Amino acid sequence: MERESMEFDVVIVGAGPAGLSTAIRLKQRANEAGSELSVCVIEKGSEVGAHLLSGAVFEPRALNELIPDWKEKGAPLTVEAKSDKFLFLTKTKAFRLPTPPQMHNKGNYVISLGELGRWLAEQAEAIGVEIYPGFAAAEVLYDDEGRVMGVATGDMGIGKDGEQTANYTPGVELHAKQTVFSEGCRGSLTKTLFEKFDLRKDCDPQTYSLGIKEIWEIDPAKHSPGTILHTTGWPMDNETYGGSWLYHFKDNLVSVGFVVGLDYKNPYLSPFEEMQRFKTHPAIAPLFEGARRVSYGARALSAGGYQSIPKLTMPGGVLVGDSAGFLNVPKIKGNHTAMKSGMVAGDALFEHLAANKGRDECTAYPEALKQSWLWDELYKVRNIKPSFHWGFIAAFFYSALDTIILRGRAPWTLKNHADHKQLREASVSKKIDYPKPDGVLTFDRLSSVFISDTNHEENQPAHLKLKDPSVPIAHNLPLYDEPAQRYCPAAVYEVVEENGEPTFRINAQNCVHCKTCDIKDPTQNINWVVPEGGGGPNYAMM
Repeated sequence: MERESMEFDVVIVGAGPAGLSTAIRLKQRANEAGSELSVCVIEKGSEVGAHLLSGAVFEPRALNELIPDWKEKGAPLTVEAKSDKFLFLTKTKAFRLPTPPQMHNKGNYVISLGELGRWLAEQAEAIGVEIYPGFAAAEVLYDDEGRVMGVATGDMGIGKDGEQTANYTPGVELHAKQTVFSEGCRGSLTKTLFEKFDLRKDCDPQTYSLGIKEIWEIDPAKHSPGTILHTTGWPMDNETYGGSWLYHFKDNLVSVGFVVGLDYKNPYLSPFEEMQRFKTHPAIAPLFEGARRVSYGARALSAGGYQSIPKLTMPGGVLVGDSAGFLNVPKIKGNHTAMKSGMVAGDALFEHLAANKGRDECTAYPEALKQSWLWDELYKVRNIKPSFHWGFIAAFFYSALDTIILRGRAPWTLKNHADHKQLREASVSKKIDYPKPDGVLTFDRLSSVFISDTNHEENQPAHLKLKDPSVPIAHNLPLYDEPAQRYCPAAVYEVVEENGEPTFRINAQNCVHCKTCDIKDPTQNINWVVPEGGGGPNYAMM
């Protein structure tokens, strides 16, 4: 069966805040000019918002610019941020610290990012954008001149043996004059573009964090909509970057999460277990008495900031949002910057296509971005996350100096380092004794994955590819006690004994698409690619 093809002016890969903002801005400009412009957005999740996960305290700056009348149009921003609290935790105590300026949330909202994504999709469709959820872009297409000419979605109905089943349906080719990659963190296609066009040659390595999140329905007497709490310190040690959030939003719901920098050194560390341990702190646990956990999820975050931004354009394509790494780490926010990058890209691409430049490189986009508030915002905070290489205490004092005294204008820029190179060998590392879950406040990974509504068609090839199947047992196990067993927040990877020998097992069904394995494996042996469209978690509330 031949693949069908469809033609568009612009194809956008990923229906997150960046991709949808790009689509909306393109159609706004086209409609204002009275011109025809076909814009298509494809999304690998089963619906728009299915794979969106964020804290989420939302800064409406970009939304104000994109859709000024969003309140009248019913945007799901209803819970205003009311109070900020910042705690330093020891094992048994909590000490209140001044809230860093970047974490002041006056004028912001506590939201569900999935709900905002679905609302943005409605606004996009209302002005003529075509959106196709459940379609996973599996391949970048190139024309005869080597320019990006679109993407192809993955074939459906391929069995685990690699053969076509009775349900086989070939993928569809989506051709475009310009293709926008808004896959989010560590996108599988974006990785290939970095290599083909050498987009990372003039920037630092990207560095990442893993965010693990639960939503709880708590006692109404303890619920205070708009209350925002962040913590640092315990259970992290001085050399490990990490911290928590706790946000009260609507309907007696609380978002609680923990972030761990994926540059951590101890191979025995488990980000999931650290998150569970955090909830047991005496200053935190009382909130969850009589409460019930209703949802779970995890995703990696591009945390390198300014110095890790790659080249953003190539012939026929551009990068926006977390694909490029526009997260403001000290602010713990990236949705407003993702949206802004999409809006700037939308303006630049409209002008580019109006000038009949087709698949020529859209060089106006990065130039316009450098003149925007996004660029200045990321520049001012560029040194804060890398300073944590010196340890928490040194970083805390440096961050105060950089923010208050230097105001982000230091005459130096600290470097980022690749996360997978940071692990120490197990022989010189301390094992961590994590308590067993009680099933009330703390949980195991499998029960957590269950409430993430994760599902994959069982009879399909694993979307977690080992470049060399021997590496986990022959190399990672003796050197690092195979850290995939612990860094994955979904229990995808196990080392089990078969016939008296250790065997590496991949439970791809459990995967929540966080991409941590693709990032943290010390030999970069795991390649995360898209499964069949519609597979993965369904974060209805996240």
